[in-house]
Amino acid sequence: MIDYDTYIRMGEPGSKERAEAWKIAIGLQAVDGLKTSEYLNETAAKHIEGDITIEEVKTLIDTYYQSKTNRSSEDNEIEEADKASVNIASILNEPSFTFSISGLTSIHKRIFNGIFKHAGIIRDYEISKKEWVLDGASVSYGFAFELKGALEHDIQRERDFNYTGMALSEIVKHITQFTSDIWQIHPFCEGNTRTTAVFIIKYLRSLGFSVNNTTFEKNSWYFRNALVRANYQNLQKGIYKETIHLERFFRNLLMGEDNVLMNRYLHIKAKGLLEGVTHTSAHTSTHASLVPENDNIKRLVEALGNQQLSVKEILEAIGLKNRPSFVEYSLSPAISEGYVRMLYPHSPRHPRQKYLLTVKGLAAYKELNG
Repeated sequence: MIDYDTYIRMGEPGSKERAEAWKIAIGLQAVDGLKTSEYLNETAAKHIEGDITIEEVKTLIDTYYQSKTNRSSEDNEIEEADKASVNIASILNEPSFTFSISGLTSIHKRIFNGIFKHAGIIRDYEISKKEWVLDGASVSYGFAFELKGALEHDIQRERDFNYTGMALSEIVKHITQFTSDIWQIHPFCEGNTRTTAVFIIKYLRSLGFSVNNTTFEKNSWYFRNALVRANYQNLQKGIYKETIHLERFFRNLLMGEDNVLMNRYLHIKAKGLLEGVTHTSAHTSTHASLVPENDNIKRLVEALGNQQLSVKEILEAIGLKNRPSFVEYSLSPAISEGYVRMLYPHSPRHPRQKYLLTVKGLAAYKELNG
């Protein structure tokens, strides 16, 4: 098995990013009980080291499975895991992202292209899935006739949501609910959890957050079970929707907490077990600071606040005159660390280009001025 952590700790920037993407991609296969092959791990290592491109990885994996004969159902599951992992790693290594229904369906299509015939196609029939965590019961998923409308509603509501002035814990709670709502719609026949995970990871990055790859890699099945518990209730049996499990996952992911994430605590019959860990593990870390350590970035965050400013306006606000030095030592690091974004990201030289804080930057600003 490849030691991805070593690449992440000691690799060059490019190999570090590739290793992080592979670690998440492979870990996410556990949401459907799938495992990747050793051949994929060996091929992924070559990509991480820069010896081959991601397209060459895809070709090698396709050729590998085309040559296999007398395949069992287990072989088919491993092939699905391998191919989906390659596609997810490819998506996660790309900076581009579209926050829309088309962006979500595109992610599903790209992940499962060559795996499912219905890749990227919104389902037109009702579904149910027996869940271990529910003792065989199923979540009530979105109705087929209203899937697009439900997605449009949730994505537009999130697009219009104003994060200004929110503390990080409040942001995490909101992200938790948004993720839960998108997943409950379940727009695709299969592969919804992996698609939701990749979509949310890309969205969080667009908000300025660095995603803790270990949380997804080691707890992807917990992620799925937490989504199930957030969307299931049976009042007759005294079972209610509980988002706290999913929130603990996101607090670990975004706030660096160390909440205990154990699947057996999510089972509907595990109430006693859950009560036993509520006070000892719910908030191991009570405060995760987002204030940048770099004083130049901190000064820029305070100067921007809730405004949209051009470079000239920022320089005036901070009291600096050397534009090249400001861009190199303040603006560029602030953008790369996720505190600041461009108003026109696809047109860096836009004549009316301005800069504003990301959600992460706004949370840091609130912390600095709270």
